[in-house]
Amino acid sequence: MEQYRTRPARHGPRRDGPGSSLPPQAKRGAGGAGSEAAGRRPAPASAGAAPTAGRLPNPRLTGLGSGLFSGVVMFLLGGVCAVLFGASLTAYGVLFLPVCVLTAVWVRRGDLMIAPVVVPIAFAVGLLPMADGDGGTGGRLMGLVTALATQAGWLYGGTLVAGLIVIVRRIRLVHRRRAAAAGSRPPG
Repeated sequence: MEQYRTRPARHGPRRDGPGSSLPPQAKRGAGGAGSEAAGRRPAPASAGAAPTAGRLPNPRLTGLGSGLFSGVVMFLLGGVCAVLFGASLTAYGVLFLPVCVLTAVWVRRGDLMIAPVVVPIAFAVGLLPMADGDGGTGGRLMGLVTALATQAGWLYGGTLVAGLIVIVRRIRLVHRRRAAAAGSRPPG
């Protein structure tokens, strides 16, 4: 049986330069070959891991990955707050803000608009271990709704932070694309 292509073929050379859509991890080769293309010299062999020790992690999460990251982290933080802080919703709200920032910073460029969507869901998921409830599932659900209603300020604040970071990143991306397009046009 013959199989047909479902995607159109891409013509032209593969771009691995600074304007490439490849993540930074893919540009670095095992021997540092991709680092010359980005304008950086490879680290000397004698330096070992010293140059990489000062760098912060820079993962790029897909839309699903950012949802899983924020949901799992908030669930764990909700459990920690329930055990250590006696289910303090204020402590939980304070811990929610850095998760919002990390989610918005680490989401990849193609999935930018997902960050403000997944952080409120992660907030609700993280409240599950903290929700007060007596009387089974109905009581736990009412405790969750009550916690969401009373902590709406933290929820809106974290979502706003994630949204602002995403908007700034999107504006910078659009400006870079326009500058690259203007630089590639022939003068005339």
